[in-house]
Amino acid sequence: MPTARERLALWGRTIFRVLGQNRLSQAGVVVTTATGISMVFLWVIELLRGGHGHPYSGIILFLILPGLFVAGLLLIPAGYFLQRWRDKKAGRAVEPPPPVDFGSPKVRRVATFVVAATLLNATIVGFASYKGLEVMDSVEFCGEACHTVMAPELAAYRGSPHSRIGCVECHIGEGASWFVKSKLSGTRQVVAVALKTYSKPIPSPVHHLRPARETCEQCHWPQRFTGDRVVIKKKYAEDEKSTELTTVLVMHVGGHNAQGTVGIHGRHLDAGSRISYTAIDGRRQEIARVTWKDDTGKEVEFASTEVKATPEQLAKGETRAMDCVDCHNRPTHAFELPHRGLDREITAGSISRDLPFVKKKALELLKVKYTSQEEASKAIEAGLRAFYASEHPDVAAAKKAELDRAVKAVQSVYLRNVFPNMDLDWGYHPNNIGHEDFPGCFRCHNGNLEAKDGTTVSADCEACHQVLAMEEENPEILTQLGLK
Repeated sequence: MPTARERLALWGRTIFRVLGQNRLSQAGVVVTTATGISMVFLWVIELLRGGHGHPYSGIILFLILPGLFVAGLLLIPAGYFLQRWRDKKAGRAVEPPPPVDFGSPKVRRVATFVVAATLLNATIVGFASYKGLEVMDSVEFCGEACHTVMAPELAAYRGSPHSRIGCVECHIGEGASWFVKSKLSGTRQVVAVALKTYSKPIPSPVHHLRPARETCEQCHWPQRFTGDRVVIKKKYAEDEKSTELTTVLVMHVGGHNAQGTVGIHGRHLDAGSRISYTAIDGRRQEIARVTWKDDTGKEVEFASTEVKATPEQLAKGETRAMDCVDCHNRPTHAFELPHRGLDREITAGSISRDLPFVKKKALELLKVKYTSQEEASKAIEAGLRAFYASEHPDVAAAKKAELDRAVKAVQSVYLRNVFPNMDLDWGYHPNNIGHEDFPGCFRCHNGNLEAKDGTTVSADCEACHQVLAMEEENPEILTQLGLK
């Protein structure tokens, strides 16, 4: 029986054969050591800096480098077994691995070192895996890793009511199954970006979204009785003073109360899923059929007299139970039309109405077709400054600060809504809330969806809202309501 010294010598020869005579294992040691030291060093720097500021730094630190680290670890045993296979194939003697005698202090020291190194490697890989998942779930990864492709969605997201909610909370949600689905979908998207086979513009993923009850309704409760809400909407005329025009509505938001389901939410999003519809286009804008379950439980089917769908179109169309995203289809990635964007900036005070004809001129510049955002920014600035220098030189001199702010605000309206490199222009993505800029509510409430008995889906405006003022200057109702 070999002594402890002989066994250690045999182990030494084995390790030497693995690392000293095997280039693949040597490469593994080099890769693992180099990436391990680099990762720990860079992690410490990131910790001291308070996080990574570049969208690619997280990918490099917690995805690419850990991948190389693990690959290096795998190369070490792979090289050893490859060398044994080559030795056997060449007919060379292959010594079996020596027995391990933990009664020997030296063997125990070697074993302790191996265990400590394994624990260290496992800690590094575990930490990197955790941080890697955190990076992949970050807004920076979703929106900035693929700059050109996701730039429009990121710009819309940053100006939305959900800008403090991470992308994955809505696009993935909780649970392993949707996590796996999202990663598989993400892999497909990475390939599309790499091969440049992605669509321009990126279409809304209406067919791949998780049901709203599992995402939206984790924060919002449509069946809760909300009642009526006063909504004040402001727009500005294209006259010299960009006159403020105010619309005041009472929205019958509704919900569920003692009388049953009432109002917009109550009737459309009742817990019993009363409404389903069939759309014959991929964007759910052409509604051919609507099925409504009345208070007695009887189903009534309405067919469109305007959307003349063939049996083949109906068979291929999408039939779905109505939920939040059928109306709130752009709750986060909402793109504005130029006049809406300008109204928003004027209301916020970014564009001063003291600048004569500011909305009219800005709208004129925004509607021009530009080949790039850079060209648009330069043309908008040059156009506004030239207009005031020639038409209102006294204003250009006296209100230089206001003009500077207006230039930036008008540029921002363009830069967050139009992306020529992605073929995304004004109005490409329809917004189904309301019916002023897109069909929206009128996809169904248009008087053209008719049942066999002649009844139609209601087109009564007051079923959803009551108009208290329509585009008025200083409406009296605001004073009466104490809102002015």
